[in-house]
Amino acid sequence: MPTKLLAPTLAGYRRSWLRRDLVAGVSAGAVVIPQAMAYATIANLPVQTGLYTCMVPMVVYALLGGSRAMSVSTTSTIATLSASTMVAAGVAAGSVESLMTLTFLVGVVLLAARLLRLGPLVENISEATTTGLKAGVGLTVAAGQLPKLLGVPADPAVTGFVRVLWSVLSRVGQAQVATVLLAAGSLAVLVTLAKLAPRVPAPLVVVAGGIMLVAFAGLDVEVIPPVPEGLPAPGLPDFAHAGGLLPGALAIATMAFLETVSVARGVRRPEEPRIDSNRELLATGTAGLAGAFFHTMPPAGGFSQTAVALRAGARTQLTGLVTAALALAVALFLAPLLGDLPEATLGALVVVATLGLVEPRAFVQLWRVDRPGFWIAVLTGMLGLSAGLLPAVAAGVLFTLYLVLRELNRPHVVEISREPLVLRVDTGLYTANVRANTDEIQRRAAGRRAVIVDCSRLSRVSLTVMHAFLDLAKDLAGDGVTIYFAALPPDALATVRLTPVGREYEAKGRILGSVEEAVSVV
Repeated sequence: MPTKLLAPTLAGYRRSWLRRDLVAGVSAGAVVIPQAMAYATIANLPVQTGLYTCMVPMVVYALLGGSRAMSVSTTSTIATLSASTMVAAGVAAGSVESLMTLTFLVGVVLLAARLLRLGPLVENISEATTTGLKAGVGLTVAAGQLPKLLGVPADPAVTGFVRVLWSVLSRVGQAQVATVLLAAGSLAVLVTLAKLAPRVPAPLVVVAGGIMLVAFAGLDVEVIPPVPEGLPAPGLPDFAHAGGLLPGALAIATMAFLETVSVARGVRRPEEPRIDSNRELLATGTAGLAGAFFHTMPPAGGFSQTAVALRAGARTQLTGLVTAALALAVALFLAPLLGDLPEATLGALVVVATLGLVEPRAFVQLWRVDRPGFWIAVLTGMLGLSAGLLPAVAAGVLFTLYLVLRELNRPHVVEISREPLVLRVDTGLYTANVRANTDEIQRRAAGRRAVIVDCSRLSRVSLTVMHAFLDLAKDLAGDGVTIYFAALPPDALATVRLTPVGREYEAKGRILGSVEEAVSVV
């Protein structure tokens, strides 16, 4: 982990990296800026919100983050969860003030998690959960973009994958030919360039093409509302709906952290410092907190733009600073041109990005390797499609908690020796799992004269654990089996000695300093 707090990725910077970082920053910007603008439309927000998200959060992450090459703006998952959160909170569609509040709350949650050092804990959310959730996001968002691709009016009262899809299909007869052709062409260019020429910034190509068709060829399609020229004016969040936004902020913070850490670790080069989850909480949380005052969406690391930066040779977070400067230039000088950007082009960008979240191979792998994980992925995805994404996140966290507790609560008793019988408890014991382990010890000790329990792995012993072992000793004594406890760590032994029962057992020679000593006694 880098020890430097400010700009750790720029420590020891080499002049030979400069050209590659500059090229990578421009290349990533050509992808991330159009994508972020498209993601803003998912949440029914003006496209400039996505543009602003490429500024302040990127600069803050570049100064605090530990990943050398990751590009931090926002993602389709975060945009979709933001939309769901504002709908659930009863906030008017496109409310920038409420978005600022939501981004602020996400930043606060991430920073609180950093203060409590919860990074490793949050990472326990299973891959199966995120696989199912992303599939639900991808299909839901893709369905929501169909009105833009067909040029038909969307029904704002209809929500959910199935209802939105049915609503759109019932209006296919109203589709506009020019819009459909433009959407089909944009989709074809995006997919083709991604496969045949991955170094070419496909989002920039389709955005530029769509603007030129409208501006110079007079293509008659729906375009985005005018984009204000200049920088975002600082503002204050409106906390009127903070209570309703908080549950969604928790879900968004969780997904933003998981996506950020996943991308950061996935693109880390072997010679680079390891990614520290708590540093990522600090960087992402501060980026959200600062961005909230400049009308940004909740930030997170994105894989597609990061991949572009890596292919262009990115070495440090100078790449992110260059991308932020490019976004600044777009806001200052190119905003009027964006007014000719077709809605269908942005819809195509969103569809390609979000359908990439649906990974059939991940489901196949889960089926082959982790059958319970497969069903969790399926249930999470189906819940996202039917009940909404926020309930799906909550259910995914509960599913993960169930899996963790199920694994922790299994007995972890290892046989070290058969004659005499020496058993070692290979996990820490607490209220929920102590009975499973003591029952296993009793089962294995059945019919024996004595059993030695190696306690060297018990870093601490609670009163509940001591009472469970006392009950075990009584049960074994009733069966004619004597139990000896050996090799307790110093802290655990000190705790045992604080109780009369512990002192009594030690005085009787039932608590011994090592397994070898216990074997000699038996």
